[in-house]
Amino acid sequence: MLARTAASLYWIGRYVERAEFTSRLLEATIRFDALSSRPAGEAAWDSALAVAAADHGFDATGAERTPTHVSQYLTLDPANPGSIRSCLDAARSNAKSVRTALSRDAWEAINRAWLGIRQASSGGNYATLALVESLRAEARGFEGALHRMLRNEAYFFLGLGAAIERADNTARLIDVKYHLLLPEGEEVGGAVDRDQWTTILHTVSANTAYRWLYRDQPKPWRVADLLILRREMPRSLLASADEVVSLLNALAKLRGLQGEADRAARARQATLANSTISAIFAGGLHEWLGAYIVGNARIDQLINSQFRFA
Repeated sequence: MLARTAASLYWIGRYVERAEFTSRLLEATIRFDALSSRPAGEAAWDSALAVAAADHGFDATGAERTPTHVSQYLTLDPANPGSIRSCLDAARSNAKSVRTALSRDAWEAINRAWLGIRQASSGGNYATLALVESLRAEARGFEGALHRMLRNEAYFFLGLGAAIERADNTARLIDVKYHLLLPEGEEVGGAVDRDQWTTILHTVSANTAYRWLYRDQPKPWRVADLLILRREMPRSLLASADEVVSLLNALAKLRGLQGEADRAARARQATLANSTISAIFAGGLHEWLGAYIVGNARIDQLINSQFRFA
């Protein structure tokens, strides 16, 4: 497979995963805002920008941080490179260049999502819950199409991009939301509004998983444990690390060689597998997550170098 084809597939996986996560984040924020008092609702929109790493970009527009402006920026604004529209534009552009490497279902899922967001943008619509839910459904359609693809290089690169993006998204969600929702001066495990933590779990479709595993109301340290160290949770950091190692191993078997990306991914997997949530908190959750995000970006760079994407 040509390096540019592999790069396009990798970035399709990243862009579609990013679009789906942003739609999940917006859906949860819209629902939480509708049920909350104004200060809590405003904080939820501020945190949505922070999780999406779009707060500085939004401030540069000069717009007021209202729910309408923030949701519009994260959903439909072509000037925001991380908006759902921009992600789907980029995913479709990459998909067109590697059309023969994708299954028909995968191409149609991307194209359908792109047509939907373009229609919403050209029609002067704004980011509503119905629009966000429809975009999330289209992203799930791509994920379903991906699972039905032949297990070949195209599948592995698509999955690798999605796993790297998922790890970054989950880490940013935990970091921003945890410190936003833990009241200043309150110890870890203090009384925090149950609905706020439920919203975090809703963002990653983990409400039911949490109840099955912990059989208790959402608690800060248990939410962190679920999203960092539980392999049973597909969007956890450890599950994403496992997936990256597995996909790199599959590519190594096809290509007959391994590289720095493989070694860095295995080292991260071993570190996570031997970690405990108490040790992470003892060293500082924010610091730990910051280091994880940097490490994930390094693995992304090593993948780009190893497979000669640039």
